[in-house]
Amino acid sequence: MTTQLESSPPETGNSPGILRRNKQNFGFDLGASLVVFLVALPLCVGIAVASGVPAELGIVTGVVGGIVVGCMPGSTMQVSGPAAGLTVLVASTLAEHGLGMLGVIVLGAGVLQIALGLAGIGTWFRAISPSVVQGMLAGIGLVLILGQIYPIGGMQQPSETFAKFARIPELLTSAFTTPAGRSGVVIAVVTLLTMVLWTRIPHKLRLVPGPLVGVGVAAVLTSVTGLPLETIRVGSLTEALNMPTPDAFGAAASLAVIGSMVTFALIASAETLFSAVAVDRMHDGPKTRFNAELVAQGTGNTVCGLLGALPMTAVIVRSTANVNAGARTKLSRVLHGIWLLLFVVLLPGVLSYIPLATLAALLIHAGWKLLGVRQVATLFRQQRSEAFVLVLTAGMIVATDLLVGTLTGLVAAVIKTAWEVSRLSVEVEHDEEHARVRLHGNATFLRLPQLQDRLDRLPPTRSTHVDLTSLRHLDRACHQAVEHWAEQRRKDACAVELALPDGR
Repeated sequence: MTTQLESSPPETGNSPGILRRNKQNFGFDLGASLVVFLVALPLCVGIAVASGVPAELGIVTGVVGGIVVGCMPGSTMQVSGPAAGLTVLVASTLAEHGLGMLGVIVLGAGVLQIALGLAGIGTWFRAISPSVVQGMLAGIGLVLILGQIYPIGGMQQPSETFAKFARIPELLTSAFTTPAGRSGVVIAVVTLLTMVLWTRIPHKLRLVPGPLVGVGVAAVLTSVTGLPLETIRVGSLTEALNMPTPDAFGAAASLAVIGSMVTFALIASAETLFSAVAVDRMHDGPKTRFNAELVAQGTGNTVCGLLGALPMTAVIVRSTANVNAGARTKLSRVLHGIWLLLFVVLLPGVLSYIPLATLAALLIHAGWKLLGVRQVATLFRQQRSEAFVLVLTAGMIVATDLLVGTLTGLVAAVIKTAWEVSRLSVEVEHDEEHARVRLHGNATFLRLPQLQDRLDRLPPTRSTHVDLTSLRHLDRACHQAVEHWAEQRRKDACAVELALPDGR
């Protein structure tokens, strides 16, 4: 006896099942978009102020990242906007080229990102050593912390790294002896404590993100007590736009400006795609299409450049908030951009109650997260060589700049990997008449001193057999060294036989 199971017809685009799921997804996406909006708002403002541009430009970048990039293919859950990791780069670019060139540089970086994505380069960013990435983030975190302690103490942030270290005694004096310094320390401590304590309450009660709660408490305290603190200056959104002028486009051909474009493009692309790898592990939905995401980011930066706003990347903090808040589709990140736009148009005066010391505390908190102290400590215990690359990258970023530090880390990682991969074992057996030498592993120029030393220490014999067939790789330098050594032995009346790998 057989039983025939009745199969239900497949659901079409107009079926009740699809409509029901779409309604359910909309509810999840709407809730997630509000959470991401509340996380993004203080960060957009804080990053803009720390970069040295009007606060409105940070929100413009957040709006473009939400609405423009949010509608494009690439990633489903990543949320884009101004990133703390680019704060150092933007500040140094403004110091060198001025605010008028920012739009041109961001525009050029966006066009370059689009070209990289169309050329299929996006997937190659996954080949960068994790220790370099971690070192880059740690270096950015250190620079961020080092710069933002000055607004808390009531001082202007020095432009040079040496001055930031040298003026710390002066900062401490200002923080504890001047009204602005003491007030800034109090407000910063209140902000950070509120954010930390907010994470300790039950998750169901945490309807509002911790950073927004910290900013809100600090703003209310400053307003009620009348603390002598500088607050955010907010103007018209349209008046804040910094569209490039023809003169700015004319100066875009200089090598310094082109170098800045390339730097922005590479750093922003790397941060976006590293974030994509992490975010993809947090959800079970469609994974990131790296080249399409690079094109989307390039399009967003092109629009930001035309508006003269800050550059954007995918931001891990907002993306994590999006996933954890239950987002299901791209709609959540698009809606978060709409909420940002409505806020800055309808309620811009609210921002003027936020003290700069609070934003500095918020960025110090973000910098501490970028440091990843626990991960660094774990790496030191498990892999010292990887930890060295991390420390070198971070140290060079602090001492020089983001591009030089990252490139130094990449070079160090390549050298370390080449040294570890080129492991060579030299086995020697001999008696008075005959010697046998076996080589295993990879014979590269990095191991040439070791190879020559072992061959030179071989005592004189009547015959010698050198077995190279077990080598996985034999480069030209080592091959020539072995051939030269064999010729010298033959001149000393020693019969030398070389067994070379296949193809030699």
